Amino acid sequence: MAKDTEAIDPAEGDASSVIVHDEAHAHIVEAAYSIAQLYSEHHRSATAHERTIDRATGVLGQPWFIILLTLLIGGWQAGNFAAAHFNLAAIDPPPFAGLATAVSLGSLSIMLLILATQRRENRLTEKREQITLELALLGEKRTAKVIELLEELRRDFPLVHDRIDEQAEALAKPADPEHVIKAIVETHAEAKAATASSVTPAKRA
Repeated sequence: MAKDTEAIDPAEGDASSVIVHDEAHAHIVEAAYSIAQLYSEHHRSATAHERTIDRATGVLGQPWFIILLTLLIGGWQAGNFAAAHFNLAAIDPPPFAGLATAVSLGSLSIMLLILATQRRENRLTEKREQITLELALLGEKRTAKVIELLEELRRDFPLVHDRIDEQAEALAKPADPEHVIKAIVETHAEAKAATASSVTPAKRA
């Protein structure tokens, strides 16, 4: 005797898949918008001096600037060599003391520009790390809450044998950030002490 089977309308299946796809797409768009908003807020909060430094650093990192700088240095040296060859007054005769001074000052300026840009980028990195840490702690709390609810369901469900699960009870408690930081500091201190103790006998030997 054949069993009655309920036919599934293909249109309903396609509609449900479209809804799931739209929800996933909306979630991705929302996450991308949040990240873009973080970067946009970081750039909007920059002062006029910081924007000028960012533009200058961007120009210095372009390939055409490196080529132009190389051509200028080479042209400067070639011009002074040519002047000395034709018995003309060279602006910066070899060994090019003026060029060396200009290059040193330029290198110092570029280094300061890079440090200023890196300092500002570090602020954005700190924000990202803080958001990542907050999301990790929130996810850990949610996981602990789910485990706690499952444990309550297991204890209240009459068909499941009630027993004490110490691991589940431990996981149901959210981690204390202060204890985590303390454990990390202690672990790093122990690793550093172990490394120092292993290096000392090697030096004595």
